[in-house]
Amino acid sequence: MASNTKINLTVIAFLITNVAAATGYTNHTVGGDVGWFFDSNTNTSATNYSSWAANQTFNLGDYLIFRTSTNQTVIQTYNATTYQSCTMDDASDTDTFQYNGGSTGFDQSLTIAVPLTVEGTNYYFSDAEDGIQCQRGMAFEIDVSHGNGLPPSLNQPPPPPHVEPPGGDSAQSPPITIAGGSPSLNNGAVAGSGAESRAMLGLFFGVTWSLMF
Repeated sequence: MASNTKINLTVIAFLITNVAAATGYTNHTVGGDVGWFFDSNTNTSATNYSSWAANQTFNLGDYLIFRTSTNQTVIQTYNATTYQSCTMDDASDTDTFQYNGGSTGFDQSLTIAVPLTVEGTNYYFSDAEDGIQCQRGMAFEIDVSHGNGLPPSLNQPPPPPHVEPPGGDSAQSPPITIAGGSPSLNNGAVAGSGAESRAMLGLFFGVTWSLMF
């Protein structure tokens, strides 16, 4: 089972709205005034989210705004199989993400903003109640067009791949020789006058001499 990627992202709605309006991108409030909710009394979604999505135009750089609570989840995936299964248990870390506001309490209000950064088909669903919410209508898919392309704030290179440090029994690497002599202390955070440097050297040799004898 692949590990699940959980992304904590709580956003103030009016701030996101103002930024989008100024840059020519659109914020789409999922479900309109109804929001992203599941009605436990009727065991159905609060609205038809597929119908809502069909009446929207989505472009790169837009945001989906989920006005919801901790009773629902927000899962984004690019994998049709994961979407159809209504669970992310066997999903890949590279194509399926869970957004939440960092709250774990029951029935706490949340506003979650999800950026549209991948062109083509994007899927969204709630896997709460062992996938029942998804099966009962808490799911929709959208087609994301290129539009204006990604804004600079979302068009950042991925972080470098993680490299495990060598183990304790690994062969020690040879020392690195720096051409041109020792690096200057002025290159780092440690810097001082000549007198201070001489004082530090005297203290160093004094301590070394006392330890030897």
